[in-house]
Amino acid sequence: MKHRIPSTFLLPVAFLCLATSHARAADTDAEEAAIFKAAEGFVESFHRGDAKAVAACWTTDGDYVDDRGKRFAGREAIEKNFAQFFAANKGLKIRIDMASLRFPADGVALEDGTSAVLAPDGSAPSRARYSNVLVKKDGQWLLSSVRESPDDGPSQYEFLSDLEWAIGEWMEDPTGAEVGHISFSWAPGQNFIVATRTMDFKDVSLLQSTQWIAWDPAAKTIRSWNFHADGGFGESTWSKDGETWSTKSEAVLADGTKVASTTMITQVDADTVKTKATNQTLNGKPMPDTAEVTMKRIR
Repeated sequence: MKHRIPSTFLLPVAFLCLATSHARAADTDAEEAAIFKAAEGFVESFHRGDAKAVAACWTTDGDYVDDRGKRFAGREAIEKNFAQFFAANKGLKIRIDMASLRFPADGVALEDGTSAVLAPDGSAPSRARYSNVLVKKDGQWLLSSVRESPDDGPSQYEFLSDLEWAIGEWMEDPTGAEVGHISFSWAPGQNFIVATRTMDFKDVSLLQSTQWIAWDPAAKTIRSWNFHADGGFGESTWSKDGETWSTKSEAVLADGTKVASTTMITQVDADTVKTKATNQTLNGKPMPDTAEVTMKRIR
């Protein structure tokens, strides 16, 4: 039976790995450099499975509380648990993603971030969030306190939550033989919203396009990527003003034609949305705005 690596050993050690940018930046101060040097020794000790050397990264009276609330008090207890862990798990690698490092007082450092242990068989890593306290003793940075909490992986939900009202099925008000449908749903992990658009013609439903909506952490904005069933594709940037969203889009049609537009999406109420495309161009030439379309939620 395959066993999950216990998160107790995700090793959220404060000095394990400063962000590479800190380590290599020209203005890295002496304390950060010292912490990073200690991190290199820790990583080597862990990869060797040397429990004694790993535990030596703590102060003699330091402690470690895992994400299940189990506490290991003192260097001796920490070493014992690492020894058992290394005996049962061979060839592990570690990765630490530091979110912040602060020096609130001389000889004291605080770090927060996430950690992961990677198994040699390529299975999904075990993850945890951590908050750690380091102290400087006799010129050496050591762990004084380590606290873990469960981590299910990164999520961009908070940045996309303003669009949660759209989750569900929507249908255009019928104006003729063709009726458009749009479905919005969360992708696993809630890092993306996936939309599919179909067009019903009498009793036939044709897939027209699929759209992936995401938070762009570099540009600090919502973006989406559109893929049409006939081979066309495009992307959009989203912004919000009151109850109205606007999406500025550029696309390439299957025949190579380039189109651009701004679509205004106004939430009238929980079950009604109005959309209209403006500023349309076809290969750079202006095109008229579309008529406003009303869509109703399908309950």
